Amino acid sequence: MNLRERLGFDPASVFIAGEWAAPAGGRTLALENPSTGETVGEIARGEAADIDRAVGAAQAALNGEWGALTALERGRILTRMGQLVLENVELLTELEAADVGKPLSQARNDAIALARYLEFYGGAADKVHGQTIPYLDGYTVYTLREPHGVTGHIVPWNYPMQIIGRSVGGALAMGNAAVLKPAEEACLTALAFAQIANEAGLPKGALNVVPGLGEEAGAALTAHAGVNHISFTGSVGVGSLVQAAAAANVVPVTLELGGKSPQLVFDDADIDKALPFLVNAGIQNAGQTCSASSRILVQRGVYDDVVARMAERYAGLRVGPAAGDLDVGPLISARQKEIVTGFLDLARQDGLTIAARGSLAGDAPAGGHYVEPTLVAGVSPGHRLARDEIFGPVQVVIPFDDEDEAVAIANGTDYGLVAGVWTCDGGRQMRLARKIHAGQVFINNYGAGGGVELPFGGMAKSGHGREKGFEALYGFSVLKTVAAHHG
Repeated sequence: MNLRERLGFDPASVFIAGEWAAPAGGRTLALENPSTGETVGEIARGEAADIDRAVGAAQAALNGEWGALTALERGRILTRMGQLVLENVELLTELEAADVGKPLSQARNDAIALARYLEFYGGAADKVHGQTIPYLDGYTVYTLREPHGVTGHIVPWNYPMQIIGRSVGGALAMGNAAVLKPAEEACLTALAFAQIANEAGLPKGALNVVPGLGEEAGAALTAHAGVNHISFTGSVGVGSLVQAAAAANVVPVTLELGGKSPQLVFDDADIDKALPFLVNAGIQNAGQTCSASSRILVQRGVYDDVVARMAERYAGLRVGPAAGDLDVGPLISARQKEIVTGFLDLARQDGLTIAARGSLAGDAPAGGHYVEPTLVAGVSPGHRLARDEIFGPVQVVIPFDDEDEAVAIANGTDYGLVAGVWTCDGGRQMRLARKIHAGQVFINNYGAGGGVELPFGGMAKSGHGREKGFEALYGFSVLKTVAAHHG
C-alpha cells in the first residue's frame, strides 16, 4: 500500500491548526503490518515542541472561530464528519486492517461505529441542558454546562477509530478543542480522521493530532499546563502515570484501564443463546479488547456441557492475516505475542487443561504475530490466568457451585469493567446486577452491540469516569452555578 497516495498527505506528519507539517525534530517511527511483520511506512515521531504548538493552536481555536460557534453549529459539523466517515468506510477499513491486523469485517464495523459516534454527538451537542434550582425568595438560580477548554486524548492501538469517536467526538460536541496523541503502533486512521475533519469544515485548531511515543509526546501532553482535561485509555501502569502528571496541574482525568471481565452462566441459562456471546466476546480483535470476556464462570450442573460446546466452537476458529477476514487476526506486535504465549506456557507448566485451540491458516505469513485462540478449562479463581489481563485470544473456564460463590469469583480481581449474566431467574438477574462490581452488567447478552448510547467505564483498577452516551458529554464539561439576586 502506498500510504501517501492512499491518504493524500505524508503520514510522517503532525496535524496542527488544520495543516500537515513535519514534526519539530524531523524524526519518524517505523510502521509495521502485524499480519506480515514487515515495515510498510513511517509516521511522525512528535515531541514536546509539537505538543506545545498543538495546545497553542487549540487555545487559539477556543478564542476564535471554534469558540464562537453555537452548539447547533458544532453539531452540524460533527454530523458532516460522520457522513464523510461513511463515504470513506472502505479506505478506513483498509487502513485499520493493515495497521492493527483486524479482519476486514471487524475493521469495517469499527469505521461504521466511528460514524455512529459522530452522528450521536452531532445530534446531542445542542441537547445538554442546565437546570433551574428553586431557592430563596428574590433569587433565580440556574446551572450551565461549559467546556473544559483544551482536552488531551491518548488513545490505544486496539480500537483507534472507536475510541477516537467516543472520546474526541464527545469533547468536540461540548465545545472543547482537542489534542489527540494516537498510539505509535497504530495511528493511520487517526490521521485520516484529521483529514476528514478538515474536509467537513471543522475550524482550524479545534482538532490537532500529534503521533509519537508515549514517553515523549504522550508525557508532554499529560504534563502540559495548557491542557484542561485528559482522556486516557490503556494500561493500569501508564494510567497511573497519566493521572500523576495531570494532578500536578490539578487537571481532571478520565481513565479506562482494562479489565478481566466475567460472564456467569447458571444452570437455567439458555446455553444455545449464550454460546456465541461466550466465545465471540473473548476472541474479538484477537482478545485485544479492554472489555473482552476472558473469564467464563459456569455452574457445575452445566459446566461439562458448556466446556464441550465452547471447545467445539474453538476447534473451528481460524487465525490469519487481516485480508483473509477470518475469525481472528494477528496480535499487534511481537512483544504482545510473547506476553500471550508466556501465559499459555504457564498454563501448560501448571498442568491446566487446554480444552481446545483454533488453527492457523495455511497462508498466514511467517512474520505475522499469530496466536491460535485457546480455551483453558478447570482454572482456579486464584490462578494468574484467571486474574491477570492477558490481552490475547485466551479464555479460561471456572466452575462454581452457587450464586454467592459466582459473585465472589466475579469480583475477585483488581478490575471492574464489564460483566455478563446468563440466567432465566428474574430475581437473580436483579440481584447480580447490583452485586457485581463492574461499570456495565449485561443480562442474557454481552456488549449490547457496541451501544454508543450506553455509558462506559470501570470501577477499581479499570479506571474512573465515563465515556459514551450523555454521560460523556457531562464529563467533557464543567458545571457552573449562577445565582441572580433580583429582590
